[in-house]
Amino acid sequence: MERVKRGVTTHARHKKILKLSKGYVGRSSTNYRIAMERLEKALRYAYRDRRVKKREFRGLWIQRINAAVREHGLTYSRFIAGLKKSGIEMDRKVLSAIAFDDPAAFAEIVKKVQAAL
Repeated sequence: MERVKRGVTTHARHKKILKLSKGYVGRSSTNYRIAMERLEKALRYAYRDRRVKKREFRGLWIQRINAAVREHGLTYSRFIAGLKKSGIEMDRKVLSAIAFDDPAAFAEIVKKVQAAL
């Protein structure tokens, strides 16, 4: 039985890791072992932060809605309660976009909410 030479496979595996770690500082982008450690950590951060990003955007939408609603003399919590009572089913992402892009349309929504309260 002939001996199996693994140079090609190993080289391909190393090359794949080094390609992914391109742009890292120092030996993190050129040395396989260090690049592997940095890449594993980077992928852990990426996995975690895909979930964190959703939280951060929700917070941003709430801040934008709150700022827009306070111009009309309401607080965020009263506005959301009024939305539920008036039967307007819009999520915070859409409300934030309307408040940011079209203040006149948002003012109409606020009027309906105030009427429901």
